[in-house]
Amino acid sequence: MKKYFGYTNKYIRVNLTKKQISVLSTPLDWQDNFLGGSGFGIKTLWEEVPANTEPLSEQNKLIIATGPLSGTVWPSAGRTAIISKSPLTNIYGDANSGGFFAPELKFAGYDFIVIEGKSKEPVYLFIEQDEIKLLSAEHLWGKNTFETEEIIRKTYNDDQIKVLCIGPAGENLVRYACIMVTYGRSAARSGMGAVMGSKYLKAIAVRGYGKVEVWKPEKFYASAKKAQNMVRTNEFTEGESKYGTPALVELMNEIGRFPTRNFQQGHCDYVDQIGSQRLQKEFVTRHLACFTCPIGCDKYYTVSKGPFSGVTTVSLEYESISALGSKCDNSNLESIIKLDRMCNEYGLDTISTGGVIAFIMELNEKKLVSPKQFDGHDLSWGNYETMIELVKKIAYRKGCGDMLAEGVARLSKMLGPKTEYYAMHVKGQEIPAQDGRAQQSMGLAQVTSTRGADHLKGFPTIDETGYPGEAIKRYGKDKLPEIVDGTKIKYKPMVVKDGEDFCAVIDSSVVCKFGTMFPPALYWEELAEGIKYATGMDIDEYKLKKIGERIYNLERCYDILCGIRRKDDTLPQRLLKEKSPSKRAKGHVVYLEEMLNEYYELRGWDKSTGIPKKDKLIQLGLTDAAEKIQKLKL
Repeated sequence: MKKYFGYTNKYIRVNLTKKQISVLSTPLDWQDNFLGGSGFGIKTLWEEVPANTEPLSEQNKLIIATGPLSGTVWPSAGRTAIISKSPLTNIYGDANSGGFFAPELKFAGYDFIVIEGKSKEPVYLFIEQDEIKLLSAEHLWGKNTFETEEIIRKTYNDDQIKVLCIGPAGENLVRYACIMVTYGRSAARSGMGAVMGSKYLKAIAVRGYGKVEVWKPEKFYASAKKAQNMVRTNEFTEGESKYGTPALVELMNEIGRFPTRNFQQGHCDYVDQIGSQRLQKEFVTRHLACFTCPIGCDKYYTVSKGPFSGVTTVSLEYESISALGSKCDNSNLESIIKLDRMCNEYGLDTISTGGVIAFIMELNEKKLVSPKQFDGHDLSWGNYETMIELVKKIAYRKGCGDMLAEGVARLSKMLGPKTEYYAMHVKGQEIPAQDGRAQQSMGLAQVTSTRGADHLKGFPTIDETGYPGEAIKRYGKDKLPEIVDGTKIKYKPMVVKDGEDFCAVIDSSVVCKFGTMFPPALYWEELAEGIKYATGMDIDEYKLKKIGERIYNLERCYDILCGIRRKDDTLPQRLLKEKSPSKRAKGHVVYLEEMLNEYYELRGWDKSTGIPKKDKLIQLGLTDAAEKIQKLKL
C-alpha cells in the first residue's frame, strides 16, 4: 500500500458526547491534495460541518493539525494549526501558534486530531503514544492557562508534556477567546478558544517518544541546512532575532501603518516609550525560540520597578503592543506588558481585546456612549487602569464585559447605527495593527482573507518599506518601482494572491511565516524541495502552487456557503474615505475597488459576486465544491 514519509499516517477522532476515541488512517488523497495543517482543517470542515452550523453548538468540530514538515529539522517547523467554524465571524476560522505542541503530537504518532460533540462536564484529553484517554478536568476548570499547564505537568511529573489549553475566556465563551499552546504561545484569532470551551474541553496534553521518518534523509537534511542558512543570512534576520516582532513598532510608525486611537491615524508621538529599543534595554531577561527555529524572535519580559514590578510575560508581539498600546492611545509600556500577561492567562486574543476597548474609547470621545453604559469606567484614551478592569470583565463576562465579549461588530449593533463608522472590523473580526492606507496590498489582503480581517493570510511584505532585492527575486525587475511602493496599487492584487496561496501552503506544512514571508528568505522552490525529500511526494513548485490555490479556494467556497459575497469584501468607511494624516500614507485612502476587480480576475472569481467560477474549481480538482455552489443557483 502506498504511503508517504513525513506523516504518521494516523489521526485521532474524539467524540466528546459519546466519550469515544478512535485512531484512524490519514487519508492519502488528503496528503496529496491538502498537505496537512489548515488544509486538513478546511477539508474536514467542508465534509463534516455544514455551513449553517452554529459555531458554539456540539455540531461544530475543532481540528488540531500538524503538517509533513512538523517535527523535522526544517527551519521553524514547530507551529500548530487549529481550525473550526468561527464563533466571532460565523465563517471559516483558524488560528496558528508557535511552540512545540505539533512536533510532540507527531512524535506521539499522530498527524491531527478531530474533536466533535460536547462533553457533559469538563474534561481534558491525554495522549501518550498509544495511550489516549479523556480525564476529568473539574479541578482545572476556572484555572488560568499557566496554572492549567503546570498542574497537568505535575500530575505526571513530566515537564516535557506539551499542553494546549483554554483559560476563563474560553470557558465563558468569549467570542475571541484564544487557545494557549505551550508555554505562552497563543493560537489567537477567530475564537478557537470559545469553540473548545463550548465543548467543555479544557486542555489537550501530549507526550511522544517517536521520531519523524523522512523519505531521503541525506537530501532532506542538505535541503533543510540550506534553508536554515538562507534564513540566518537574510539581511532582516538579525533585527528580528534581537528584538522580535516589536522591531516593527518603530518601522510601522515611520511609514504611517501603526494604528493609533482606533485607526484615526497610523502613527503615535510616543513610539520611543513603547518600542523595541526600550523593550530590549529595560525588560528583556531571556531570549526564547520555538522548535527548530533559527531566528528566535520570542522573548521573556520582566518589569522590575514601579506599580507593575514583578510582572512577566512571553511572546509580547508587535500586534499586542499596538492593540493594547497605540490603538487605545496607551503609552505606558509596563501596563502593556501587564495587559499582555492578563490576556495570556485568561486566554484572550490581544488584537480583538484591544480593538474592542479602542472602539468604546473612541465612542466615548465622540459622545456616542457614556461611562454609565460601561459600569461607570473612565473611558478616556490611554486609561490603562480602566483597560485592566475591562480585560478581567471580558474574560468572565461580568458587567459590561458581557457586551464587550461579543466583539466589535456585534457590539456596534447593540449600540446603534451611529457607531458603525468606528467599528474597525472585516466580516466581524477586528482589524490587526496594519493601516492599509500606508500599504495598499495590506488593505486588499484584509478584505480577501478567508477568516475575516487579517494580516497573515496573504502577509504582503515586499512593499512594506520597499525591498527591491526581494521583489526582483520573487517577481522580476520589470515590476519596479511600483511593486515596492506601498501607496501604489499596481501589481498589488498579484502580490496578495501569490501570498495567500503561499501562506496556505505554509500553514498546511506547518511552518512559520518568519523565514518565508518575513524575512522573505524561503519561497516556493525551497519549500517544494523540502516537502519532496521529506515525504516522497512527486511534487514541484508548480504542483505546490496548485495545492495552495486549491486550499484557499476551498476556504472561500466554505465562506460562500456561509453567505459571504463581494459586498462583504470591504473595509470600514474610515479607511476608504478618510485620508490618512500619517507620514508616507498622508493623503491616501485604501483604493480598494480597482484592486478587488483585478484580484477577482486573477483568482477566477466572479467580479459581481466574488464567487469562485465553476471552471476554476474544476481545474483545481474541487468538483464537489463547484457542484455545491451551483446548486445554490447563485
